[in-house]
Amino acid sequence: MIIDKKERLRLLPAVHEVVEELLSTDNIHTNNEVTWAVRRVLQKARDIILQRENPEDIVLNRKDKQEVFWNYPEEEFIRFFREWLINEVKDMLKGTDLSLRRVINATGVVLHTNCGRALLAREVVDYVAQLAMSYNNLELDLEKGTRGSRYTHVEKMLQELSGAEAALVVNNNAAAVLLIMNTLANQREVIVSRGELVEVGGSFRIPDVIKAGGAKLVEVGTTNKTWSRDYSEALNENSALLLKVHTSNYRIEGFHHEVDLSNLVDLGEKNNIPVVNDLGSGSFIDGVDLGIPKEPTIQEAVKAGASLITFSGDKLLGGPQAGIIVGKKDLIDKLKKNQLTRALRIDKLSLAALIGTLRLYEKEDIEKIPIWRMLSLKGSDLLKEAQNLQKGISNLTTVEAEVQEHASCVGGGALPTANLPSFVCAIRPLQGSVVNLERFLLHGDIPILTRIVKERIILDPRTLLPEDYQIIIDRLSEW
Repeated sequence: MIIDKKERLRLLPAVHEVVEELLSTDNIHTNNEVTWAVRRVLQKARDIILQRENPEDIVLNRKDKQEVFWNYPEEEFIRFFREWLINEVKDMLKGTDLSLRRVINATGVVLHTNCGRALLAREVVDYVAQLAMSYNNLELDLEKGTRGSRYTHVEKMLQELSGAEAALVVNNNAAAVLLIMNTLANQREVIVSRGELVEVGGSFRIPDVIKAGGAKLVEVGTTNKTWSRDYSEALNENSALLLKVHTSNYRIEGFHHEVDLSNLVDLGEKNNIPVVNDLGSGSFIDGVDLGIPKEPTIQEAVKAGASLITFSGDKLLGGPQAGIIVGKKDLIDKLKKNQLTRALRIDKLSLAALIGTLRLYEKEDIEKIPIWRMLSLKGSDLLKEAQNLQKGISNLTTVEAEVQEHASCVGGGALPTANLPSFVCAIRPLQGSVVNLERFLLHGDIPILTRIVKERIILDPRTLLPEDYQIIIDRLSEW
């Protein structure tokens, strides 16, 4: 069939018609934004019809099949073109939205690095919002009426919670380690076990952070076994620090030995060399009561005598991204005087979120901290939530759902061997593939992040918020 290009162009709708239709259901974008997108897509359609683009490359995705409709009879062309046009405009408008936006985490990974790790408690968010919308005394000593330090707002809280003499906060844990290396070991040697030379997310490695700080790395022992004598034999007049790194994102099992922190502290004291303990995730709670493997706590590291301890704010602490350093006052004071401290300092909103989170620890309101609430959920609670979700989905004709037993995980480079027993809602599309349904869920107005296990999409209630359930059901109804 030969298609008259002029006739096909005549069938394209006017810009204002499409704009009016979209604005009737779109409360987010402005008239100018929608008009711009409609004009762009209509021009794309004209180019296809005039064969300045290959029509076979421009298709309408419909579940498992793709429709190439440019040569359809007139009525069918109008019907399919309208759907294609609306979808193209909506996709283009997504590009005008802010790229950092809310997603739903249905994976069961509590500290999901790609999704921002720890969620903040409601009262912490309210506290941050209050300070964000008003002036505050970030670096103002209200008693003296003179310039103060941002660190005073949080130092006392960290001292009391950890038992340490002093504290300092920078923008993340890698920055904390970098600052220590540059301040205390610049052009000198730092001794660390080969089994503790970890790589964290984004290919950032402990050896590289040490070198970036100006220190010289001295590796001792082997990957699976390191003894006190290995550290002792490496000591010399150029030794600046003994570094112990907690392997929070992996475990060595089997034929394995490491020097515990207290023994390393004894060695450091005998040789007048500070011991730095990088805890990585860092926690005030060991997790044993929750049925997860014991995690060394910040308080234990302080009690063992470590000179400085570093840890993250947005992992097991359950707060914002931050690098926290606690330890000996004379060493903390040296860190504060380093010019890098200003470059690495924490900003006011992250500081406020950290203060708010630490306040919950002070009040022993641990259940209000979202990650600890999620980690402590019981099987009976998760079963009930999974059943409620399954019940809501069962009314749909597009997918089938069943409740299954599965395991959640902590994530975020913490407790890598801990599997948290869970009940999930496992769904399967009645039309189309599981992979396409996964993509469909991810590409909604509010992206829904899931995982696929044995040809089923897993929705784990452990990481779902109360408002997430209806959004998931509504999105599945559109499939």
